[in-house]
Amino acid sequence: MREFSEQELVRRGKLDSIREYCNPYPERYVVTHSLKDASNLEDGINQIRVAGRIVFLRKMGKMSFIKLRDIEGDLQLSIKIDLVGEEAYEFFKSNIDLGDFIGAEGEIFTTHTGEKTLRVQSFQFLGKALRPLPEKFHGLTDQEACYRQRYVDLIMNQDTRERFLLRIRFIRELRHYLDDLGYYEIETPILNNKASGAAAKPFISHHNALDMDVYLRIAPETYLKRAVVGGIPKVYEVARCFRNEGMDATHLQDFTMVEGYQAYFNYEDNMKLIQHMLQTIIEKLFGTLTIPFGDRVIDFGGDWPRVTFRELILKYSDIDIEVDNTKEKLLARILEKKIELESETPLENLGFGNLVDVLYKKVARPFMIEPVYLTEHPTSLSPLARSNDERKEISDRFQLVINGAEIVNGYSELVDPIEQEKRLLEQAALKAAGDTEAMPMDYDYIRAMEYGMPPISGWGMGIDRIVQLLTGADNIRDVVMFPLMRPLDEDKD
Repeated sequence: MREFSEQELVRRGKLDSIREYCNPYPERYVVTHSLKDASNLEDGINQIRVAGRIVFLRKMGKMSFIKLRDIEGDLQLSIKIDLVGEEAYEFFKSNIDLGDFIGAEGEIFTTHTGEKTLRVQSFQFLGKALRPLPEKFHGLTDQEACYRQRYVDLIMNQDTRERFLLRIRFIRELRHYLDDLGYYEIETPILNNKASGAAAKPFISHHNALDMDVYLRIAPETYLKRAVVGGIPKVYEVARCFRNEGMDATHLQDFTMVEGYQAYFNYEDNMKLIQHMLQTIIEKLFGTLTIPFGDRVIDFGGDWPRVTFRELILKYSDIDIEVDNTKEKLLARILEKKIELESETPLENLGFGNLVDVLYKKVARPFMIEPVYLTEHPTSLSPLARSNDERKEISDRFQLVINGAEIVNGYSELVDPIEQEKRLLEQAALKAAGDTEAMPMDYDYIRAMEYGMPPISGWGMGIDRIVQLLTGADNIRDVVMFPLMRPLDEDKD
């Protein structure tokens, strides 16, 4: 049996008296303006209808003030007994609490303190809050509670509302940018027969109707490239992806990414596109390309520099991956230098490319603050990327790294089906040997390639991570509206 606080019992008790006056949960209310739009109107405009949640309430004898809120803004309302009538005013004073919803119609004016206000001529009760909001001056401050009860976090904390508004606007501007360039947005399957498209450990589920195991999508890549085979030269998807790996301040197991592919492009073309796209979007959202991040300022302007894998690792660890160019040599050098690496897969089970990647992430990436393109990845780290024509041991690939985090990954795609089959067989052998992040063989993808692929370049960008960067959020869960959490004891049933 659930137990209720004293305040909750009082609020539940008011439902009976509300029902005598009106329906406490009506089906609709016609609004003419959002709260934000109404707050920008000129004084004297009448017949304005707004609705929202009450987040401030000051009841007085013959006049009261309330403040309504939604994600975009607040609006103050004044309610006077001589305008709404004695019966309605008494109902308001006796039954309406913080957190309740109301709709109101009236005239816009500005108070002597300079605040835009709706002078209410009539109002309608729109919904009872049975739980009280947190204390008005402190809001919801416990971080775990903010993740678990994002709905309360959004009501109480302006920083949270601004953060998610920016995320919404970022995705909107991203779509506008790509759509204006002639890209087509499509959808690819979340349930897959093969966990392909990236080097990552997948989530496994079971399809009851087909009686087979399936994998949650780790990336939409191979299906977007199938669409290029089918005749869509510019294609992208804003995709929810799932990787059954570690969780930290910049990683989640379920996340949102956008991937885009263009026929007849190479990776150099996409490096230019990504820089122009992000600079365009950031300028629209902030009005500047200089963005504060904690005690730093990150400048997104100008041409972003490039640095190679070899240069970075040599600089920060004094290891030359062109000398220690096999898995065995590199691992021996790492152990000799007593560099402690973090990997869910035992280091001895990693292939050369993945070992290089783990080393780079440990010794170099934390020092990469300003936007920089990382290039010349080992081919074995990039099983779907095109090898460089002059140096087959590296791929035509780039990563955009900002503030120690990978923001964009892109490359010239491998379109040779014979070479692709060879590489995926090598990946399958690594997987069988214990590298859980290696890719499996995917013969359906090979079959699509065998029908012919044009030159292609593609890229992927983590939406959560770029928004985390642009909002200065400490944890990636701060920019995910409803992050997965362990259930509380009271929720386990």
